[in-house]
Amino acid sequence: MKDNRILIVEDEEAIVDLIAYSLKKEEFNVKIANNGVEALKLVDEFKPNLMLLDWMLPDVSGLDICKLVTERNNIHIIILTAKSDISDKVMGLEVGADDYITKPFDMREVIARIKTIFRRMGNIPNKPNYEEQVIQIKDITIFQEERVVKKNDRIVEITPKEYELLVYFYNNRNKAISRTQILDSVWSYEYAGDTRTVDIHVQRLRKKLGINDILQTIFGVGYKMVK
Repeated sequence: MKDNRILIVEDEEAIVDLIAYSLKKEEFNVKIANNGVEALKLVDEFKPNLMLLDWMLPDVSGLDICKLVTERNNIHIIILTAKSDISDKVMGLEVGADDYITKPFDMREVIARIKTIFRRMGNIPNKPNYEEQVIQIKDITIFQEERVVKKNDRIVEITPKEYELLVYFYNNRNKAISRTQILDSVWSYEYAGDTRTVDIHVQRLRKKLGINDILQTIFGVGYKMVK
């Protein structure tokens, strides 16, 4: 993926080191700018496909950089910022950003977002038997490649089995599924016959993700995800 050039525009050394290390490990071609002036210079010299852009730079606002770059270049931009208010997010998207990630962030999510953009561009080929890598259920986003679940852009800590159950419901949405079917598919023989474990995990998913309206109980049968 060396042809996928990413420019990191960030002035916090620790964050720069983390991002650069992680992206190089994924074999992206990476350059770093610590301020706006340096970023604009590298846009012309490095010609990145994508920019990870900090909102609060020492010399100029990241929003001004975003607006200037998108007006002149075909570069995808993900804004990184500690600002979490929805109005800030809207402002960033309105000036041309493709995506918006709040600090502190999980690098797995950053990489998943980057790969999604490059995949849309055709710079990363789809995998054989490719399934949806990013699932959107109302305000919930599931990054299948990284097994990360977010609600309203915030990571929700769920167990591996809760994750598998959530994806199973999505893949069988709009179908009434019995507890026994769910046990057979998600737990296999581990909890054979004990349907209470399904109820417990459904309750946890509802509580963590607030999906009572779309993860419905079907009386006498089991559950159904409506979407």
